[in-house]
Amino acid sequence: MHHDVHRPSVARMYDWLLGGIDNYPPDQQVCRDLLDIAPGSRAAARTNRAFLSRVVEVLAREHGVRQFLEHGCGLPAGDNVHEVAQRVDPAARVVYVDNDPLVVAHARARLVENSRTAVVDADVRDTAAIFADPAVRRLIRPGEPTAALFVSVAQCLGDQDVAAMIERVKQQLGPGGFLVMTQPTSPDPVVRSRVTALMREATSGQWGRLREPEDVRDCLAGLDIIGPGLGDVADWLPERRRGIRAHEAELIAWGGAGRLPGQSSASDSASRFS
Repeated sequence: MHHDVHRPSVARMYDWLLGGIDNYPPDQQVCRDLLDIAPGSRAAARTNRAFLSRVVEVLAREHGVRQFLEHGCGLPAGDNVHEVAQRVDPAARVVYVDNDPLVVAHARARLVENSRTAVVDADVRDTAAIFADPAVRRLIRPGEPTAALFVSVAQCLGDQDVAAMIERVKQQLGPGGFLVMTQPTSPDPVVRSRVTALMREATSGQWGRLREPEDVRDCLAGLDIIGPGLGDVADWLPERRRGIRAHEAELIAWGGAGRLPGQSSASDSASRFS
């Protein structure tokens, strides 16, 4: 495995904001620049990570979901998806997807703790390759509700990429599937412009943009929204948020979860997944 420690990485930046140790000086410097523009970035990252744990638990415990596909999983952190889901039901199955070499290496070393967990090295936009992967075909079974997770991922992609990716995943999930999405957002156009410019320069153009909440709402249009609705994820079932909240309003983690309407059918699912 080779990774460039001299070029900032979005995954390593997120790790630094969460208080992790799998990051390097270039990542740390961009994060400090980000905090100068949007001091709420660290709190937003932490509320976002806490939301991931809560939403997986709710989907597993209250909606019977036993299959999770996390797109852009990032570096392992506390309460990873399989740990949360398998606390509810040890038979729950989780596939992590990422194409950052460092992330894939760490994920395979630290997350694949049993035969019901796997890591797929793929671009999150390549839906066909992801669903055709042997690990996905083994663990994500047709006819059972599946939750596709896009937690703090879409900001790294362009608008057309995001819209097309979400539509492809909806087609794969079919009725009864669940979609979870969050993004860092800002109501302030100056903050959005400055953060976007900083991240595009830091990643040599491998970034989309900081969006408005309505952009995220559009991605979840047509779904039956579950839980308390869409919004600042610090408020998504806040009694379970363990005291973490992004008070700084110039940048928040915004999103939620929804179910694709209609009844799922094993035969229909089999045709989609084949």
